[in-house]
Parts: sequence; C-alpha cells; structure tokens
Amino acid sequence: MSANDKLHGGQPVLTAGVPAAQARVGVVLVHGRGASASDMLTLAAEFNQPAAAYWAPQAANRTWYPYRFMEPLEANEPWLSSALDKVGAVLAQVAAAGRPPEKTVLLGFSQGACLATEYVARHAQRYGGVVGLSGGLLGPDETPRDYPGSLAGTPVFLGCSDVDPHIPAARVEHSAAVLRKLGGAVTARLYHNMAHTVNSDEVRWVQALLAELTG
Repeated sequence: MSANDKLHGGQPVLTAGVPAAQARVGVVLVHGRGASASDMLTLAAEFNQPAAAYWAPQAANRTWYPYRFMEPLEANEPWLSSALDKVGAVLAQVAAAGRPPEKTVLLGFSQGACLATEYVARHAQRYGGVVGLSGGLLGPDETPRDYPGSLAGTPVFLGCSDVDPHIPAARVEHSAAVLRKLGGAVTARLYHNMAHTVNSDEVRWVQALLAELTG
C-alpha cells in the first residue's frame, strides 16, 4: 500500500439508493471539509430518483486536503493526490458495478466540489454529468490549465453564492470557462447573497439531469 493510499484509500465508501445491478444511473457524492459521506447521502432523498444508485466516499479525518483550495497544489500534498486517487477508485467501483462513466454523475459540495471539478479536468472524458456545488478548480490563479482530453459534451453544473466566504465568484466563472474549453456543456449560476449551502434550484437541476439519464 502506497503512502497516498494510507491517507484516504482505506476509508469506507457508503452506498444508498437501488442496488447497483438495478440502477440506470450511478451518482458519486463527495463531501466537504468537516462533513461526512453519510451527510452527502441525505441528498439522495432530495434528488428523489428511484433508478439511481449512490456511492459516497469518506475522507480521512473528514477532510480531503488540509489547506485552502487556492493554495499552491504542492501545499496540499500528499493528501490531494490521495483524494483524487480515491475519487478515481470509486468511479472504477461504479463502473465495475455496471455503470460506465457516461451513466455516472460526479457531484461534490464545497471541498468535495473542488475535488470533483479538478478530477474531471485531469481525467476528461464523457461523463453522465459533473456537478460542483460551491467549489471550483484547485490551485492559485496562475495555475496552468492545459488539461488534455475532452469532456465530449458532458453536462456540467457549477453553482455558488456570489458572496461565498470560501469560494470567490471569479474562480467559479474561471472554472466554468476551463471546463467549457474542455468540451463540457457548462451551466454556471451565481446566487445573490446565498449562504455556503445547497439551494432548491441546484437540487432541481440535478433532478432533471438524473431523470434524463434514466430515460
């Protein structure tokens, strides 16, 4: 076992929804700093999609990486690499259960949204959908964004408060531009004076996406 695996690799992955063999769509839910996998699974009830199976990985000590998401990438190592590896491992688990990437939605909130958007930028392919709620791509403003690959029309949703204390609105807009350049069909919404939370408009967007993916 590598040093990276020891950080997050041994942590559990919780599940909810229908059994994987019966699911028409898989959803990976990535929690934020100080939260938990079980917290994220409460969204499954809000999405109210009877044909979905959910996977929620748990971070070691309830945090994926120690410092702010706009710190130099190396400052958050080796936790960041371990966190990205964990997301990849869960997606592989979902695929092995019969839900390929184009039938899988990767959704994160806060620190989990930063991790989800960074993962898909680094591993661009067609996904069922990507949802970043109150988050954006990792690293300082000057971080190179020359990611390879293509999202090939993947539906992408980025939602955040316009005054979020943790996520600058400019980073959300920049992340949207980068993911569009990678071929994502990006919807970005900044909500006036919203708290650091998930709102009903974001839930409805995810509901519509899941309904489309399940046919």
